Amino acid sequence: MGKGWNSAMYWRHLLVLSLAINIGLVAKVLLFQGAENEERLCAVEAGAEGAHFSKKAAHVNRGVGKGPSLVVAHGGRDRGRVVNLDHGDPTMYEMFWKRMDEETTIVIPGWQSVSYFSDPGNPCWFMEPEFAKQVVRIHRVVGNAVTENRYIVVGTGSTQLYQAALYALAPTGDDPNPMDVVSVAPFYSSYPLMTDFLKSGLYKWAGDAKLYDKEGPYIELVTSPNNPDGEPRTSVVNRSQGVLIHDFAYYWPQYAPITSAADHDLMLFTVSKSTGHAGIRIGWALVKDKEVAMKMTKFIELNTIGVSKDSQLRAAKILKATSDSCEGISNSKVENFFEFSFNQMTLRWMKLRAAVRKSGLFSLPDFSSEWCAYNQQAFKPQPGLNTNLC
Repeated sequence: MGKGWNSAMYWRHLLVLSLAINIGLVAKVLLFQGAENEERLCAVEAGAEGAHFSKKAAHVNRGVGKGPSLVVAHGGRDRGRVVNLDHGDPTMYEMFWKRMDEETTIVIPGWQSVSYFSDPGNPCWFMEPEFAKQVVRIHRVVGNAVTENRYIVVGTGSTQLYQAALYALAPTGDDPNPMDVVSVAPFYSSYPLMTDFLKSGLYKWAGDAKLYDKEGPYIELVTSPNNPDGEPRTSVVNRSQGVLIHDFAYYWPQYAPITSAADHDLMLFTVSKSTGHAGIRIGWALVKDKEVAMKMTKFIELNTIGVSKDSQLRAAKILKATSDSCEGISNSKVENFFEFSFNQMTLRWMKLRAAVRKSGLFSLPDFSSEWCAYNQQAFKPQPGLNTNLC
């Protein structure tokens, strides 16, 4: 009897487990289909709006595109709509790049990129010459950074370049105290994590630059426009023993007025924010001091033995297509990329402000207009991120 009872219990447990698995799978399928239907419904409700940019003024017209990332629920039910506040993903630029398919497609033969080396005579020996050429060109076209008498260092996104910059700027002597790294709050939430991730004895996160009052060497990180509030920033500590890292990831004309060409000792940029190609994982630094550039290169060499040549070549092609669109060299049917992206940001901020007004729960920062040397008009910053105030 005991044996039969155990057998019955075994099959009963197996039946319950099978039922649970099947219910889970059915629920997953239903939720997935519901999400797809909801996305289509949201797109229909929101409408497919686009913005048109001119040199003198901006106005809104109708176009075809994807639904917005932020959707306001109509009626008493939200029908399961969710706004992901964890991260941003620049897929809103896909529409433009689909129209630039021929101009941005590259074919890489099997024999290419076999060697570790791209340009042995360059301090950054793994950087593709064509990538460096297009970096210089895009900054000349936009006018957002000085490239003359600068060394270019390529990295796997600006995240790796940030860590390389910390390594290059921190003292390597016998000082037992790590160098403090500070930035004005609110700062990018990942900076403290990235700074302390390796638990380096060379540097450590020391918090808000406005509250920093210690004597001795330090590194101040200046992010302008700032992440997360979009405000323009300058250094605040300003002591003789300090060194600066300027993060200009969002200093492009779709996000902020280009008031002048940035001219600092170490400046970081990334393809993910400039053209929207976050998946390529390519960034670059403009460095005035050769020794600093060489130390940054050494960090990347020890970290990843260089940077993917395939990604560099694709990034170079995309930067070239971007510059061509700005200078009217590409297909005449394709608009200037920075006009397209400006219009996208304008429309999204209009929808965001309307949604916030309707909610009555939050407020958004009100920026001041500034003259943009690139598009020859004054406008308010429209950051690729936002801070909601309760």
